[in-house]
Amino acid sequence: MPERRPIRRWRVRAAVMMAALTLVVIGGGLCFFTVDSAEYAIVTDFGKPTQVIIAPGLGLKYPHQSVRTIDHRVFVFTSPPSEFLTLEKTPVVAAGTVLWRVAEPKRFFETVIDRTGAESRLGDILFAELGAAVGRNPLTAFVSIDPAAYRADTIVAEMVRRCHDIALRDYGIEVVDVQLRGFDFPKQNRLRLYARMKSERGRISMQYRSEGEEESLKVRAAAEEEKARVLSKAIELSQQSRGEGDGEAARIYGEALGQSPEFYTFLRALEASRSLARKTTTMVLPADSPLFGVLFDSSYFSGGTAARGTQARSERANMR
Repeated sequence: MPERRPIRRWRVRAAVMMAALTLVVIGGGLCFFTVDSAEYAIVTDFGKPTQVIIAPGLGLKYPHQSVRTIDHRVFVFTSPPSEFLTLEKTPVVAAGTVLWRVAEPKRFFETVIDRTGAESRLGDILFAELGAAVGRNPLTAFVSIDPAAYRADTIVAEMVRRCHDIALRDYGIEVVDVQLRGFDFPKQNRLRLYARMKSERGRISMQYRSEGEEESLKVRAAAEEEKARVLSKAIELSQQSRGEGDGEAARIYGEALGQSPEFYTFLRALEASRSLARKTTTMVLPADSPLFGVLFDSSYFSGGTAARGTQARSERANMR
């Protein structure tokens, strides 16, 4: 019996140590926790947040407290398409995409709790701001070929700013960006709207054509006026040149006549013969005709015998 007592005491001590070790392990598991680099941790005391941990590492809490983790990476929320009215009451269907993340963990936990609640609130904010942006602007601000009328980038930038301020103030959510995912007409109105757009484009094209025709008429009239001016100037210059040429020719003829009157008379006689006698023309002329004088006497135009005889006959004919 005395030998069994030490063995029994050793067993009791071992059991006590095992129980104590178990209590330490369980207590450590209840008091210590780790925080990941992609998460925030919130320590709650019966649902009430008492501690917010934003740095990764090991954390400490009381055993009765709980830990909730919140992912602070960027999330993408896509809203369903919704129908809105533009400034001129044109129905359109628009949808947006929101990039967001948690900025204030405590406020986020107290207001929306998790991602599902956050995206529900973001959907409400986006619907309100997108509807207000579409309703304050005409259709051409979103869909237009005129750079002066197109202002979609400015409108979306303003919408991002408003969504960011509201989400951060009310829910501790940072809106990183908002983008238009779709902007179209309702299916039941597309044919009518496309017909109206086609008619509008036809009117604009007719206006461009009429303006082009008017401009072409102005250009043609200016070209005709310039043409008439150039032709008038050309005619004036040609007449002036022709007059100067005729005067120069007369001067040259005069100088040639003064240098050799007989040769000039000879050339005139040849020109007269060429103009009077054609190939098929038969002429009967007296032998003493000046046209044949040079054939009988090469010095006819220099006062030769044939010329004197012809001159004498002409004087006798005149006396009769």
